[in-house]
Amino acid sequence: MGIIGSLLYLTVSRPDIVFSVGLCAKFQLNSKESHLKAAKRILRYFKGTQNLVLYYPSGDNFNLIGYADADYAGYLVDRKITSGMAHFLGSCFISWGTRKENSVALSTAEAEYIAVTS
Repeated sequence: MGIIGSLLYLTVSRPDIVFSVGLCAKFQLNSKESHLKAAKRILRYFKGTQNLVLYYPSGDNFNLIGYADADYAGYLVDRKITSGMAHFLGSCFISWGTRKENSVALSTAEAEYIAVTS
Protein backbone atom coordinates (compact mmCIF):
# COMPACT_ATOMS: atom_id res chain seq x y z
CA MET A 1 0.00 0.00 0.00
CA GLY A 2 1.51 3.31 -1.06
CA ILE A 3 1.28 6.87 0.18
CA ILE A 4 -2.05 7.49 -1.57
CA GLY A 5 -3.56 4.34 -0.05
CA SER A 6 -2.47 5.44 3.40
CA LEU A 7 -3.89 8.92 2.83
CA LEU A 8 -7.18 7.43 1.60
CA TYR A 9 -7.34 5.47 4.86
CA LEU A 10 -6.84 8.69 6.83
CA THR A 11 -9.73 10.45 5.04
CA VAL A 12 -12.20 8.38 7.07
CA SER A 13 -11.42 10.47 10.14
CA ARG A 14 -10.06 13.61 8.46
CA PRO A 15 -12.58 15.13 6.01
CA ASP A 16 -10.35 18.20 5.59
CA ILE A 17 -7.92 16.26 3.36
CA VAL A 18 -10.45 14.39 1.20
CA PHE A 19 -10.38 16.76 -1.78
CA SER A 20 -6.58 16.97 -1.96
CA VAL A 21 -6.15 13.21 -1.56
CA GLY A 22 -8.77 12.63 -4.26
CA LEU A 23 -6.84 14.79 -6.69
CA CYS A 24 -3.64 12.89 -5.94
CA ALA A 25 -5.45 9.56 -6.40
CA LYS A 26 -6.58 10.59 -9.91
CA PHE A 27 -2.97 10.66 -11.05
CA GLN A 28 -1.78 7.57 -9.20
CA LEU A 29 -1.53 5.47 -12.37
CA ASN A 30 0.48 8.07 -14.30
CA SER A 31 2.11 10.03 -11.49
CA LYS A 32 4.91 12.56 -11.76
CA GLU A 33 7.27 14.11 -9.25
CA SER A 34 4.82 16.98 -8.68
CA HIS A 35 2.17 14.47 -7.52
CA LEU A 36 4.61 12.95 -5.03
CA LYS A 37 5.40 16.44 -3.73
CA ALA A 38 1.67 17.10 -3.29
CA ALA A 39 1.21 13.83 -1.36
CA LYS A 40 4.15 14.68 0.89
CA ARG A 41 2.68 18.12 1.50
CA ILE A 42 -0.59 16.51 2.62
CA LEU A 43 1.39 14.32 5.03
CA ARG A 44 3.14 17.41 6.44
CA TYR A 45 -0.24 19.13 6.83
CA PHE A 46 -1.59 16.07 8.63
CA LYS A 47 1.38 15.97 10.98
CA GLY A 48 0.95 19.66 11.83
CA THR A 49 -2.79 19.41 12.52
CA GLN A 50 -3.02 16.24 14.63
CA ASN A 51 -4.47 18.19 17.55
CA LEU A 52 -7.59 19.24 15.57
CA VAL A 53 -10.69 17.26 16.58
CA LEU A 54 -14.45 17.33 16.07
CA TYR A 55 -16.31 18.27 19.26
CA TYR A 56 -19.94 17.32 19.95
CA PRO A 57 -21.33 19.21 22.99
CA SER A 58 -24.14 17.72 25.06
CA GLY A 59 -27.49 19.47 25.48
CA ASP A 60 -27.45 20.94 21.97
CA ASN A 61 -30.56 21.53 19.83
CA PHE A 62 -31.49 19.06 17.08
CA ASN A 63 -32.12 21.29 14.06
CA LEU A 64 -30.95 19.58 10.87
CA ILE A 65 -29.14 22.07 8.63
CA GLY A 66 -27.64 21.32 5.23
CA TYR A 67 -25.27 23.33 3.05
CA ALA A 68 -24.31 22.83 -0.59
CA ASP A 69 -21.70 24.55 -2.71
CA ALA A 70 -20.06 24.15 -6.10
CA ASP A 71 -16.69 25.00 -7.56
CA TYR A 72 -17.29 26.57 -10.96
CA ALA A 73 -14.58 25.27 -13.33
CA GLY A 74 -12.05 25.06 -10.52
CA TYR A 75 -10.21 22.11 -12.04
CA LEU A 76 -8.87 23.59 -15.27
CA VAL A 77 -8.05 20.27 -16.98
CA ASP A 78 -11.67 19.36 -17.72
CA ARG A 79 -13.55 22.39 -16.21
CA LYS A 80 -16.22 20.14 -14.70
CA ILE A 81 -18.07 21.17 -11.55
CA THR A 82 -17.03 19.86 -8.15
CA SER A 83 -19.98 19.98 -5.76
CA GLY A 84 -20.02 19.44 -2.05
CA MET A 85 -22.43 19.32 0.86
CA ALA A 86 -22.32 19.27 4.64
CA HIS A 87 -24.98 18.45 7.24
CA PHE A 88 -25.17 19.61 10.83
CA LEU A 89 -27.43 18.40 13.64
CA GLY A 90 -27.56 21.49 15.82
CA SER A 91 -23.94 22.63 15.96
CA CYS A 92 -22.62 19.09 15.40
CA PHE A 93 -21.11 18.13 12.06
CA ILE A 94 -22.66 14.78 11.08
CA SER A 95 -22.03 14.16 7.37
CA TRP A 96 -20.39 15.51 4.26
CA GLY A 97 -19.94 14.59 0.65
CA THR A 98 -18.27 15.77 -2.52
CA ARG A 99 -18.40 14.66 -6.11
CA LYS A 100 -17.34 15.66 -9.56
CA GLU A 101 -20.37 16.36 -11.73
CA ASN A 102 -20.65 15.07 -15.30
CA SER A 103 -21.44 18.49 -16.73
CA VAL A 104 -19.67 21.76 -17.37
CA ALA A 105 -21.47 24.90 -16.17
CA LEU A 106 -21.43 28.14 -18.11
CA SER A 107 -21.87 30.33 -15.02
CA THR A 108 -21.50 30.30 -11.26
CA ALA A 109 -25.29 30.35 -10.86
CA GLU A 110 -25.65 27.28 -13.06
CA ALA A 111 -22.92 25.48 -11.08
CA GLU A 112 -24.73 26.23 -7.81
CA TYR A 113 -28.05 25.04 -9.28
CA ILE A 114 -26.50 21.76 -10.43
CA ALA A 115 -24.92 21.24 -7.00
CA VAL A 116 -28.19 21.78 -5.14
CA THR A 117 -30.27 19.58 -7.44
CA SER A 118 -27.86 16.66 -7.47
